[in-house]
Amino acid sequence: MLSGRRLDLLDPSPFDVELEDIAHGLSRVARWNGQTSGAHPYSVAEHSLLVERLVREIKPDLPVKWQLAALLHDGPEYVVGDLISPFKAAVGLDYKELEGRLQGAIHLRFGLPAETPQTIKKLIKRADHASAWLEAVNLAGFSEDEAKKLFPRPRIRDDLWTDLAPKPVSPNKAKEAFVSRAKDLLEDLSGVGGGKS
Repeated sequence: MLSGRRLDLLDPSPFDVELEDIAHGLSRVARWNGQTSGAHPYSVAEHSLLVERLVREIKPDLPVKWQLAALLHDGPEYVVGDLISPFKAAVGLDYKELEGRLQGAIHLRFGLPAETPQTIKKLIKRADHASAWLEAVNLAGFSEDEAKKLFPRPRIRDDLWTDLAPKPVSPNKAKEAFVSRAKDLLEDLSGVGGGKS
């Protein structure tokens, strides 16, 4: 990693996980295999920020630790890249196990449980699908009818549609935004920011 850490992919240690490495990697991994409109590819870092925002819109009273889990939901992709779900399934259980070990190490590094409770996983998946719909329609050339065949149309307030429409930014801006949000959540989690955990 650029931080100088050496991460063992088969046995990842939380001590080798750094926020800057995650943000750097995710800001340079393109969603939709780069097949999006805009001057910049839409990154996994930007997607992660959108998912975390959607989780808060869906459940405003969600504890900070689960907001952080939402932000880090695709954390392993800073190392393994963004593979589409059908490809992950084709690769098999070994890939999911590797991804799960990486996710566990990332969670432990930032004070989260290695395993996310099922109710929180479902909430994050709902926000993830909403994000995919917004990305498909706003960036990947899908019509609303095409998108709803693959992803449920998000149930969000009408005034949020424009605000939540993804707008790709440069990798450096995506990295900065990801680090900033993660630090805010970590401060709230530790009690420094006065937020609820």
